[in-house]
Amino acid sequence: MVGDDLSGYGVLVTGGGTGIGKACATSLVRNGASVTICGRTEGRLQQAQEEIAKVTGGEGKIQYWLCDVTEEVQVEEAMAAASRFGSGLKGVVANAGGGGALAPYHLQSLEEFTRVLHLNVLGTMLCIKHSVPYLKESGGGSFVGMSSIAGHLTHLWFGAYPAAKAGIEAMIRNAADEFGQASIRFNAVRPGFIATEIMQGVPRDSKTFKSYIDNTPLGDIGTPEDVASLVEFLISSDSR
Repeated sequence: MVGDDLSGYGVLVTGGGTGIGKACATSLVRNGASVTICGRTEGRLQQAQEEIAKVTGGEGKIQYWLCDVTEEVQVEEAMAAASRFGSGLKGVVANAGGGGALAPYHLQSLEEFTRVLHLNVLGTMLCIKHSVPYLKESGGGSFVGMSSIAGHLTHLWFGAYPAAKAGIEAMIRNAADEFGQASIRFNAVRPGFIATEIMQGVPRDSKTFKSYIDNTPLGDIGTPEDVASLVEFLISSDSR
C-alpha cells in the first residue's frame, strides 16, 4: 500500500506487544494510522511502542494501554483510549489469544480448558461488544479477528484451542451479518505456522515442524509480517 493510506485511522491492536500483533501495529503505523497496542505486560508494551516508533518514524502515532481482554471494564477502557488517541476508531485487530496444555481431552483440566476459551472467545466477544459503538460513530470500519488453521483442521491434543478458534470464526460471521448495515466489516485471519516467539519452542528438526513444511505448498513457514500485510489490507477501505 502507498504510505499514509490509513491517515486518520484510529486502530486498536490487542496482544500488540509481540509477534503478529506487534507486526500488525508496525504496518498500520507505517501507513499512517494512529495505533493503540494493548496487553497485560507493561514492560513489553513499552518496549514495543519504542521499537515501532523507531522503525516507522511514527512518533505520536503509537501508544500502549494495559488491558486484559477477559476483563470487560479493561476492554471498555482500552476502546475509549484508542478512540481518543485516534480521534475516532476505524479498526480493531483482536489478536490477543493463545493455547494451553497439550493433552487429549480425557486428560484436560477444566480450569485450563476454560482459561483458553475465555482468552480467545470471550476476549474477542468483548472487543466486538465495546468497539461497535465507536466504529459506528466513525461512519463504519473494520474488525479483524485472529483465528488459526487449527480452527478448521485437526490439531491433536490442542485441547480448547481448536474449539476456541472455531468459535471466533462463528462470531465473526455472525457479527458481519449483524453490523454490515452499519458499514462495519468483520473478517477473521487463519495463520498457519508463523515464526513468532511462542513457536520457537518447536524444534526445527522435529516431526511436527517437518509436517508443517510438508503440508505447506510454498514449503516454508510464515512470518508475522506476512500476516500483518493481510491485516493491513483488511483494515483499509481497499478490502470493502
